[in-house]
Amino acid sequence: MSTWDEPLSRGPLRGKTAKALAEKLDLHTLGDLLRYYPRRYDRRGDLTDLAELREGEEVTVQARVLDAKRRTVPARQGRRRMDMMEATVTDGTGRLHLTFFNRGSYHQGALVPGRLAMFSGRVSTFKGRRQLDHPQYELLDEDGREGERARAYAEELIPVYPAVKGLDSATIARTLDIVLADVDSLPDPLPPALRQAHGLLDIADALRRIHRPAEWSDVGAARRRLKWDEAFVLQLALALRRHRAGELPAKPRPGAAGGILDAFDARLPFTLTEGQTEVGERIAERLDAAHPMHCLLQGDVGAGKTLVALRAMLRVVDSGGQAVLLAPTEVLAQQHHRSISAMLGPLGRAGQIDGAEHATRVALLTGSMNTAARREALLDAASGAAGIVVGTHALLQEHVTFADLGLVVVDEQHRFGVEQRDALREKAADGRPHVLVMTATPIPRTVAMTVYGDLDVVALTQLPTGRAPVSTHVVPAAEKPHFLARAWERIREEAGAGHQAFVVCPRIGDDARGGAEEEVDAPPGEQEGARPPLAVLEVAAKLSEGPLRDLRVEVLHGRMAPDDKDAVMRRFSSGETDAVVSTTVIEVGVDVPNATVMVIMDADRFGVSQLHQLRGRVGRGQLPGLCLLVTDAEEGSPARERLAAVAATTDGFELSRVDLEMRREGDVLGDAQSGARSSLRMLTLLKDEELIGEAREEATVYAAADPELTGYPPLAEALRTLLPEERAEYLDKA
Repeated sequence: MSTWDEPLSRGPLRGKTAKALAEKLDLHTLGDLLRYYPRRYDRRGDLTDLAELREGEEVTVQARVLDAKRRTVPARQGRRRMDMMEATVTDGTGRLHLTFFNRGSYHQGALVPGRLAMFSGRVSTFKGRRQLDHPQYELLDEDGREGERARAYAEELIPVYPAVKGLDSATIARTLDIVLADVDSLPDPLPPALRQAHGLLDIADALRRIHRPAEWSDVGAARRRLKWDEAFVLQLALALRRHRAGELPAKPRPGAAGGILDAFDARLPFTLTEGQTEVGERIAERLDAAHPMHCLLQGDVGAGKTLVALRAMLRVVDSGGQAVLLAPTEVLAQQHHRSISAMLGPLGRAGQIDGAEHATRVALLTGSMNTAARREALLDAASGAAGIVVGTHALLQEHVTFADLGLVVVDEQHRFGVEQRDALREKAADGRPHVLVMTATPIPRTVAMTVYGDLDVVALTQLPTGRAPVSTHVVPAAEKPHFLARAWERIREEAGAGHQAFVVCPRIGDDARGGAEEEVDAPPGEQEGARPPLAVLEVAAKLSEGPLRDLRVEVLHGRMAPDDKDAVMRRFSSGETDAVVSTTVIEVGVDVPNATVMVIMDADRFGVSQLHQLRGRVGRGQLPGLCLLVTDAEEGSPARERLAAVAATTDGFELSRVDLEMRREGDVLGDAQSGARSSLRMLTLLKDEELIGEAREEATVYAAADPELTGYPPLAEALRTLLPEERAEYLDKA
């Protein structure tokens, strides 16, 4: 019996072919080759009379050979001598010339005068004669069924494979013909009961139909089966991770009546939204369990994710434990520390004169803190005096310890490496801590099921009442420079009304390397233009000397000292600064309700989700917001279409679908695939939502019934192929 991981070099392919497949297409095993699916299917086309041929057309003709002759084309500079065969054919309405290069003797032996055949190719003209260069052909026996066979030949589906130089589609097709002959001996990874329940083909039939379809319905049935393979095996990997995580120990954190959480809720100046209440209850149920919670909290900009996370942290504190909030940047960590301290008020000032009777402390730990402040934060964390510790990567260092770490909240998980996140979880003394992952970038349901399939996904889709609307407009600076002048006027008008503005640029500037800074997330191929991206230092200088010279303008970027960055944000928050020219360091977490204008320079160099997050820095209070997307991109270009999509809606979940449609599947699955080539060849995350949901349900059942897959050896093997040991270890830590 053949196996999926059988090396091509040991199979029926010749060594030279196997080597070419490995070097040029990264295909090493039988499974690799069989899953190298056609990109599309061509037809030879309807039979055409020779008299009606038009140059450039792809045609199929039925004709009889009039003459055929061979000749040798002499060698020329850069080209070796070639064997050539020329033939003339007719169908009674006209004549057509055929040209074959190399293997002239073979073609001359087949295309003898008087022989009837079908020929397919593209019509060209040479010296006034219509001809086909190196056409495909099929010889016909004159038994009265020539017309029937001709029509079948013309309508046959021809698979076209992704090709590279030196390995064309026809060669790939011939290698697949060889391995398809033995496809029945391969083990089917999907259990028979599952195939029967969902009406799926067996794997051998599916592979034959996808590579050699007799009709379009074959392609559809094969695609459905092969999509199931991808969806089910991936969802099974995630289901097994959920199952294993559910068996790990964790200390329940049930909270306490009359504790800090109740006091916090009582002092809130507003009522929680229904969504915040519902999500909070779901998280509370999972914190009560004796197994670690592993939950993804997603929501649109301004939905109140931080408030939900804080209430979960207070529940853990009321249970005698500690909570950590891990932020990707110092600016964001400081912003979280300030906002949490402000929301808690006296409840977060334990040991101080104005502290509440049953209060806790909120500690901040970053890499740039002075020795005294760092020592105090470390002591508060180790002793348990600080129930909540907010920090950056500094929290991951070995000497950072906790008295009883019960909950880890990770803000923007994708910005942390696997080893970094794992290092923090290992600091829990009693079992594993509960984990709450927050993402400020809404993602479609099907992506959440695939990329975050091991997490319990909860979503905040309802915005708090009273949030002001944000209007967004595209400013085509190159086409209409007066629009850009008007943008600076709007900032002056808002400043005159006592409000503030952000101006965002893609890079810092004043740097020999170009000043590339915080991640600019435009789709591939769109980050380079005819000129360098606009820079913070350059734009700030021009604004201060020009259209905003009468305003207080400051700069903010990631190369500044942490204390300087914090000072800029403090002055901006207190109203001492009218406008901040910044990189994407203010993308998430920055909360200044008085900021009403966001101008994004070179907006076409940012991705959809990043633009949405930047826009979310304005309109955070009672004041309406304005976001201006400045671009030199031409109208009708993909970049302008992306900006138009952002301007058309403020619904982050809708924009996340737009963002996904503009990106490759491999980009979306980057973390889940551990940088490896995506295993999704057929599955389309947005188009196959229903199928992915069904696969997830089935995978959950199989994982619970047989977590070792001892009863399904082919399925276990397929899982190992998808998830080799090193990638499984990576995912276990993720």
